[in-house]
Amino acid sequence: MNKSAGLLLGFVVVVGAVSTVGAWYTGNQLEGVLNTSIQEANQQLKTALASAGGSAQIELVSLDRNLFTSTAHYRVKFQNLQAGTEKKDIELLFVDHIEHGPLPWSRLKAFKLAPVMVNSNYELEKNDVTAKWFDAAKGAAPLKGQVALGYNRSVDGNIELVPLDFTPDANTSLKFSGLNLAVTASDQAAKIKLNGYMDDLKVSTVTPEQGPVQLELNGLTLASDLTKSDLGFYLGQNTIELSETKVGFGVKPAVVTIKGFEQKDSTQAQGNVLSGRLAYNIASIDYNDKPVGSAQMSWTAKNLDFPAMQSLIKLYQVQLEALQKAQAAGAEDPEAAVPELTPAQQTQAEADIKQLLTGKPQIALENFSIKTANGESRASLVLDLTNPSSTELPPVELGKQLVSQLDAKVSLSKPMIADLAGLQAQIQGQTDPAAITRQASMASEMAGTMALSTEMATVQGSDIISTLHYANGQVDFNGQKMPVEDFITLLLTKFGGAGGGEQP
Repeated sequence: MNKSAGLLLGFVVVVGAVSTVGAWYTGNQLEGVLNTSIQEANQQLKTALASAGGSAQIELVSLDRNLFTSTAHYRVKFQNLQAGTEKKDIELLFVDHIEHGPLPWSRLKAFKLAPVMVNSNYELEKNDVTAKWFDAAKGAAPLKGQVALGYNRSVDGNIELVPLDFTPDANTSLKFSGLNLAVTASDQAAKIKLNGYMDDLKVSTVTPEQGPVQLELNGLTLASDLTKSDLGFYLGQNTIELSETKVGFGVKPAVVTIKGFEQKDSTQAQGNVLSGRLAYNIASIDYNDKPVGSAQMSWTAKNLDFPAMQSLIKLYQVQLEALQKAQAAGAEDPEAAVPELTPAQQTQAEADIKQLLTGKPQIALENFSIKTANGESRASLVLDLTNPSSTELPPVELGKQLVSQLDAKVSLSKPMIADLAGLQAQIQGQTDPAAITRQASMASEMAGTMALSTEMATVQGSDIISTLHYANGQVDFNGQKMPVEDFITLLLTKFGGAGGGEQP
């Protein structure tokens, strides 16, 4: 035997010895590790489902331990889970084939040489709840995955939804390419990263209202990068992208096609103060292969006192659950069946609202825009709130103290209005180009004329513009400055009849 061969054999023996000792140790520690992980997961589920009014619990049903591998069975119970218009209790069963560390064979085959405590290979088991799901997956486990648990309690794995081809009845069909979601997390899930992708999902059905309906989603991407905050929930970024969405409805289908959909949200916190941003972008919208345009929308929120928000949300959930129970019981007037707030709840709600407003929260529609071939319309709104001296003030005085500042602007493009009016004419069956052009031009000019006649906007070039600024009880409306009481009277005169407003 030459020297190289001897060294290789020695390395194999050492690795084998270490793996055997590590596997024995892991096998003896496994039940405690699993129970700890389940407790942490249950706490995460409690937090995640609290806002939905439901709950979930993971249980370790059995554990069969061997030297290098073990088999575990889990039960996941969902209670009060919203399913359509009613709430249900659902039970799912999972089997887990566990490879003991430090060097599980499946990871060695994949050239993943970093030592891990266990490598979990789990999949959904068939029961009465999941039987149809298994049928759609041609008998395969429709949900499965793999998770490696490191010695530092980190997690690295994936969740897989397998392809489905399902026809539950003569009017309904579903085809799903499958989805794979990669997950990494640090100890106790302090940091989580998710990345997932789906090729396509196609659903066809028949509804009483619309007749035949077809939905097609293509190129779905999911991504999250989150960190658990001191407030007990996750902060960070989430992204959803869809390369193309098609919705068709009717016997002679009207098809809406959306390309390049993107949703991005982010949240940050300093102490108890939360802020966030939510943005949508659509690269293009078509109707029956006729281009409509593109769209964008973004919202921001600042200076939100999270403990106060959390308390108000919990109170709302109690009221919502009572309403849902009344609806499920078939009450003629479900809202009347919802109990009024107790004195303690009323006091707590008032304290929460005061705390929230003391932080001077701001809500802003940064941008809402629609762009067509020849024009773009935009709208924006910034609303700053503050704590009034009393909530028992007359409505106008309360509003003046509640809103510290408001800025709004709407800019309607007359060419954009003409583009949409021309498209509507085509959808309604108009085929004469000259008639389409006339109808589009009339709609555009009529919008400008109405804006001027009502004095609700001004026309600047090809744009219809309306601006509003409010601060310190004074309003600047399209360049006209007036007290807020006069502005209310103006609106009532234009839209509600003169003399109908309450004066302070």
